Amino acid sequence: MLSELRSIVQAVNAAKDLQAALNIIVHRVAEVMGTEVCTVYLQDPETKRLIFMANRGLNPDLIGKISLGANEGLVGLVARREEPLNLDNAESHPNFLFLPGIGEEHYHSFLGAPIIHQRGVLGVLVVQQKDSRRFNEDEEAFLVTMSAQLAGVIAHARVTGSITADAGAPAKTAVFKGIAGAPGVAIGQAVVVVPAAELSSVPRRQIDDPEAEVERFKSALCSVRDDVRDLSSKLQGQLSSEELALFDVYLRILDDGHWVSEVINKIRLGEWAQGALSQVVLAHVNAFETMEDEYFRDRATDIKDLGRRVLGYLQADTEVESAEYPDNTILCGDELTASVLGEVPREKLVGLVSVKGSSNSHVAILARAMGIPTVMGASDLPYTQIDDANLIVDGYSGSVYYNPSPDVFEHFRVICEEDQQLNRGLESLRDLPCETLDGHRMPLWVNTGLMADVARSLDRGAEGVGLYRTEIPFLLRERFPSEEEQRQIYREQLLAFAPLPVTMRTLDIGGDKALPYFPIEEENPFLGWRGIRVTLDHPEIFLVQVRAMLKASEGLNNLRIMLPMISNVEEVDEALRLARRAYDELVEDGWDISLPPIGVMVEVPAAVSQARQLARRVDFLSVGSNDLTQYLLAVDRNNTRVADLYHAYHPAVLSSLYTVVEAAHAEGKPVGICGELAGDPGAALLLMAMGFDMLSMNDNSLLRVKAVIRSAKIADSQALLEKAMEAETSDQVRTILKAAMVDAGVERLLQPVS
Repeated sequence: MLSELRSIVQAVNAAKDLQAALNIIVHRVAEVMGTEVCTVYLQDPETKRLIFMANRGLNPDLIGKISLGANEGLVGLVARREEPLNLDNAESHPNFLFLPGIGEEHYHSFLGAPIIHQRGVLGVLVVQQKDSRRFNEDEEAFLVTMSAQLAGVIAHARVTGSITADAGAPAKTAVFKGIAGAPGVAIGQAVVVVPAAELSSVPRRQIDDPEAEVERFKSALCSVRDDVRDLSSKLQGQLSSEELALFDVYLRILDDGHWVSEVINKIRLGEWAQGALSQVVLAHVNAFETMEDEYFRDRATDIKDLGRRVLGYLQADTEVESAEYPDNTILCGDELTASVLGEVPREKLVGLVSVKGSSNSHVAILARAMGIPTVMGASDLPYTQIDDANLIVDGYSGSVYYNPSPDVFEHFRVICEEDQQLNRGLESLRDLPCETLDGHRMPLWVNTGLMADVARSLDRGAEGVGLYRTEIPFLLRERFPSEEEQRQIYREQLLAFAPLPVTMRTLDIGGDKALPYFPIEEENPFLGWRGIRVTLDHPEIFLVQVRAMLKASEGLNNLRIMLPMISNVEEVDEALRLARRAYDELVEDGWDISLPPIGVMVEVPAAVSQARQLARRVDFLSVGSNDLTQYLLAVDRNNTRVADLYHAYHPAVLSSLYTVVEAAHAEGKPVGICGELAGDPGAALLLMAMGFDMLSMNDNSLLRVKAVIRSAKIADSQALLEKAMEAETSDQVRTILKAAMVDAGVERLLQPVS
């Protein structure tokens, strides 16, 4: 039944709206399973009642008119228990409820399966027959699989329908839940980012001059025709006549007046060329993919390929004109990247929404550093349909509000004002020392990667750099930067912060950071070739970088070097040997430099267990809490499916942090922390109590963390740590911290006033 299941899912994906999707489901499932009845009940989000939404075999006049509560009928039982129910004599079951007029009295066999999406019940899928028999295991397994496959499709169709109003009808307010990526509230206008030549990601957009748009489309078609003919000519002597016939097929598809006319008609109705092309091509692709004949299924690939080629020309034509970004731009897309952010003028960018990714994706980390409210992992957001829409991004709760009502708008406008007042109030702390009420000093350092970070960091009172991400200059080039280019970049950073210390991490690529000119393709990149593993395998890269750092430090002596992704002492020994070699060579060449402090990042469980042995070999330890949390909890921090399992307050994380501090201090070595946890105002109290010698964070967190520490006493923080270390869940830790911040009168630093 696998092919039938795929066929149904593809047909449902191509449906124009939720009701059409439900009608396809009941008819196709009934056909495949050979049942006389198939029905779908959907749960109303507000009333929680299960509404009779689509059916085959029962009274169609009652669709949308009858409903069941969670305690009513067999359908309510399936929803309440969240498991399938298989009966050969439904009317004899104690939960059976007779619904007059629906026509169920003739059907005795009943099989119902819950439709569950993101742990919530969306509805129930039911099949029924007149014969009194239990459905067999294969039939039950198929219906359960069908429900699981359709859950996401139904959820997406439902939210899409909530923002797709009928012609002339006002757009509705809709709320989409994601993951809080960067704190704050943004109120603005959606600008959808379109990946290059990706048909499924093209947003809908209205245009003023349809005929000009038609000409653009026809021009793109001509360009693709020329490309196909040129490619056919080039391969004339290399392919057989049968293989060359493929290009004739492509040309016939391009000359097909039917689909071309569909695109032109959509354009003349006001849709831009990219959107019209995307909608028509995807509809044809879905139609071909659901056909049983293998030849026609293969044509779907041809149509998709040609559609992408035409789209590529349309996009290239559009990109000739520089993109216009409105004031208060909220950037939206399937998977936002750091490079996309750089294209938007900073003064116009107020918020980010990404369908994929988590709070610890690099774009989210960058957004926090830039102070841009962000929601990640908004998987149900139909982002292609919200271009130019009014949005509110709630980066505190992870919610996105489409077309907010006046009451919702006013609520978040007040929060924005309060945030601005809070930030103005924090400015007065800039030149004050970061110390507790009873005199305990807690140095606050900053994480940087660009020169643009420097002025903000110093302006907000940074006392040093705990992490300078050296991979950023590598990411921004089309080749490895030379030793002299690196020296100049590093010199700028060291000069800007002198005499304050600057901790430069050696090249940390791999995982979710790949260089375009040095690709690392692995099935599991986070457990693969990354960090120190790459640079030790390529000592020429490591030596050039360390030499550049050492040269840059001449006369300043504020450099510290940090080694990433250390998992054993052999890696440290080899890296130290190479660093000393680079130092000795430069001294021989006449450079007046000192060997800087060298430390390691504790990011994997093995480094926690060997923290004391590592500390003996180096000058300092620094915890990278983002990766350490990821590896301890076995949670990919970029995977939205498991993002809710990524808890930096997890007891195992806190225990590991405490272990590292004790190990470093036992060897007389300082230990800092430079992950996102260091910039969490609540967590800062625990980290200070654990004994961390330095906290390093993005510059936007500096004053908030300072405000919390200046409101606390070290003795109270140590008592708070004891309570937190006894907690069994991250939620318990969060509750303990929130209560402590309420008592200190700084709870506003955690979240907005509700």
